[in-house]
Amino acid sequence: MVRAFICVCLLLSALGELRGLSQVSTSAETIAIVGATLIDGSGGAPVRGAVVILKGDEIIAVGRRGSLKVPRGARIIDARGLVLAPGFIDTHNHSGGGFARDPSAATQVSQGITTVLLGQDGGSEYPIAEYLTKLEQSPVAVNVLTMIGHATLRSRVMKSGTNRAATIEEIAEMTKLMEQGMRDGAFGLSSGLEYEVGKRSTTEEVISLARAAGKYQGLYMSHIRDEADLTMEAIAEAIRIGREGQVPAQISHIKLGSAAVWGRAGEVVALVEQARRAGQDVTADCYPYNAWSSTIKVLVPSDRHDDPAAVAKGLADVGGAQNVTIVNCQAHPDYEFKTLAQIAVEKNLGPAELYTQIVKDGGAGIVCHSMKDEDIRAFYQQPWVMVSSDGGIGMRHPRGAGAFPRVLGLFVRERRWLTLSEAVRKMTSLPAKRLGLRDRGLIRRGFKADLVLLDPARVKDNSTFREPHLISDGIAHVFVNGVEVWRQGAVTKAKPGRPLRRDEGGRMKDEK
Repeated sequence: MVRAFICVCLLLSALGELRGLSQVSTSAETIAIVGATLIDGSGGAPVRGAVVILKGDEIIAVGRRGSLKVPRGARIIDARGLVLAPGFIDTHNHSGGGFARDPSAATQVSQGITTVLLGQDGGSEYPIAEYLTKLEQSPVAVNVLTMIGHATLRSRVMKSGTNRAATIEEIAEMTKLMEQGMRDGAFGLSSGLEYEVGKRSTTEEVISLARAAGKYQGLYMSHIRDEADLTMEAIAEAIRIGREGQVPAQISHIKLGSAAVWGRAGEVVALVEQARRAGQDVTADCYPYNAWSSTIKVLVPSDRHDDPAAVAKGLADVGGAQNVTIVNCQAHPDYEFKTLAQIAVEKNLGPAELYTQIVKDGGAGIVCHSMKDEDIRAFYQQPWVMVSSDGGIGMRHPRGAGAFPRVLGLFVRERRWLTLSEAVRKMTSLPAKRLGLRDRGLIRRGFKADLVLLDPARVKDNSTFREPHLISDGIAHVFVNGVEVWRQGAVTKAKPGRPLRRDEGGRMKDEK
C-alpha cells in the first residue's frame, strides 16, 4: 500500500498537481475530462490517459486515469483519442467589431481560441475603462484584453492633423491618455507605423508613449513601419523603441512581404537574437499564411498613388498585379475576389492605372500573396515566436477562421515543422507569459479552466480566400472559464468570456 501511494505521488508531482487532490468536490457542476492525451502548454512531453477535473471556472485536479477518483455526479467527457490542451491565446486579433454580430464568436472558438488581445496595429477603443465595462455588461464567448492604439491617441489629440510629426505638447497630452488607459487596465501600446495616421510620427514620439506603457508594466506591440524593402530598418526601429522605452517589445505578424527581402528571415532572426542576447525582451507573433491582408494603399508607401512609376514599383515589389486580390471594394463590388491583373484585363487598363482608379474611388481591402513559406518556417521555428491569427470575426481572409487549426494540421502533422507540444506552447504558455497572465496558458490546478479538446489526426483549416468563413475540422470541445462554448461542430451560445484587465493578469504596478 505504501509503495503504491508513493508511486501515485511521484506521478502527480511530475504533473505539477500533487497538492489539493483530496479536496475534489462532489458538486454536480463538476466536469471530468477522462482519458485524453494531455499537452499541458509547457512544451513538455504529452501524458497519455490524463484526467482533468473542473469546477466553476477553475481546474481543481490533474492526474492520470486511475490516480484520481472522478467525483460522484460529475459530468464525464470521454476524451480517448483526443488531445487536451490549454485554451489558445491569440495575441493579435481583430474581433472587436464583430462581437456585436456574433457574441458566440463561432469562427474564433471553433479554432480553440479562448482569449483574444484586441487594439492592434495602432487602432483601439478608447476610453479603455468604458470599453471594458461594456464587455462586462454585454459579455461574449471569449476572454478579451486590449492594447491602446498609437493612432487612436494621435487622432484624439491631433484631430485631422496627423499628417505630420507631433509637437512636444501633443506628445505630452498623448502620454497622459496613455497612462490613463494603462491605469484602466490596458496591456500596453500598439502601433501601426505603416498606416496613414501613424506613419508621420517620429521614433521619439513612439518611445515616449512606450515608456508610459512600461511605467505600468505594459508592453509595446508594433505593426512595424515597413514589412517590405525596408524590413530590416523597421525591425531595428521596433527594437530601439523597446530598448529606449524600457518596455518589452513584440513584432506583430512578423513577415518578409516583398521580393527584395524574400529569403532573408535569417537576418531578421539575427537582429532579434542580438537584442535578446543583450538582455532585451523582444518577441514576435506570426500567422500561418503566405498572404497578408490590408488596405490597397500600403502597396505604395510613398503615398504617390497617382504616380505610374511609383505604383508600378509597388506592384513589382509584391511580385506583380497577379498577387493582389481585391476582397472588399465599396465602389466596385464586382471587383471582389479577383486579382488586379484579372480586373485590368477585363477593363482594358494597365494594372497601375487600375490601382490609381481604385484609390481615387475610395480604396479597397486586399489580400496579397507576397511571402515565402521558407521564411514563415524560419520564423515559426524560433522559440520566441508565438502563433497569432491577425484575424477575427467576419474577416475576409482565411486566417480569420482557420489560423490555429492550420498550424496544427499543416505545420505540425503534414509538414512537421514543429512538434505538437511546441505548437501548443506557442499558442498557450508563451503568449500567456508575454501578457503576464499568471493563471492561464497551462493546465495546472488552480488555473482557469480555458481548455481545448482536439483530434490531432483530423484537425485542419477549411477556410479559403474565396470562402474565408468556413469552420475548421478537429476541434471537439472548447471551454472558457469552465463553460463549454464549442461542442462537436457548433457553438453552445454560452458567453462566459471576461474582459481581463492588466492588474488581473498579474502585471501589478509593484511587480519586478
